[in-house]
Amino acid sequence: MKNILLPTDFSDNSIHAINHALKMFSKDSCHFYLLHSYESILENMAQMQISAAEIGVEETAKKASKERLQEILHKVTTLYKNSKHTFEIISGSGELTKEIKKLVDQKQIDYVVMGTKGTTGSKEVLYGSNTVDVFKKATCPVLVIPKKAEYKTVKDILFATDYGIDFQAKSLKPLQAIAKEQGAKVHILHVSLSNGLTAKQQTNRLKLNEYLENSNHDFHDVSNDDVQPAIVEFQEQHPVDMLVMINNKHSFFENLFFASRINKIGFHIGIPFLVIPSYL
Repeated sequence: MKNILLPTDFSDNSIHAINHALKMFSKDSCHFYLLHSYESILENMAQMQISAAEIGVEETAKKASKERLQEILHKVTTLYKNSKHTFEIISGSGELTKEIKKLVDQKQIDYVVMGTKGTTGSKEVLYGSNTVDVFKKATCPVLVIPKKAEYKTVKDILFATDYGIDFQAKSLKPLQAIAKEQGAKVHILHVSLSNGLTAKQQTNRLKLNEYLENSNHDFHDVSNDDVQPAIVEFQEQHPVDMLVMINNKHSFFENLFFASRINKIGFHIGIPFLVIPSYL
């Protein structure tokens, strides 16, 4: 049984991500948690120096949140009649990233699936601030679905790495699982900032190859001083259905987890993006 968290702010982006998740995991037994945080309403009241308690704003916000979640639940259970799927709705008053972290720990969440940006997102920015914040702080895999990414079976996965990670079986498990369930081939892309691999990188590459021995995979080496155009160029030459990265805080890939840089990749590729913490 997979436990999957679906945060929503009721925007088209978040609803699209929910639909995508239900299709992607249609063959799996899953318990889905529909989460909405109404913290922004309470923040607005505080800025207006109005006591939420005085006028019952919090209770009103919570009630409205639950009603909207029930509407979504009714729609998806009507549209996707799947006996393998169960649902639960949760309204939280805290900051979205904190609510997500709390539920990941409490409910043993396997995946967080969310949209790229919320109702206030700029058209020029693919990943909103909440999404990037979740990327950086998540303790479980996060799958982000761009609004224009129509669901299709994942046949080719691009796994970008600098081999700077001491790969662990646990952190590679989500990649292996999706590749197996979808029957996908994993294309491992190494973007080199210099010629050749260090001894540590060579060891990590061999380790990765061993972990993926039961998955259809191949290796690609690209010489480029910037990982962003390298990923975009590879995707243009070898169309893939999903981009996967491990968020390792001790390699140059950490730089990708700043909003401006991550948006450059996402804007050009426009495919589902799975980010896995280096140590689960």
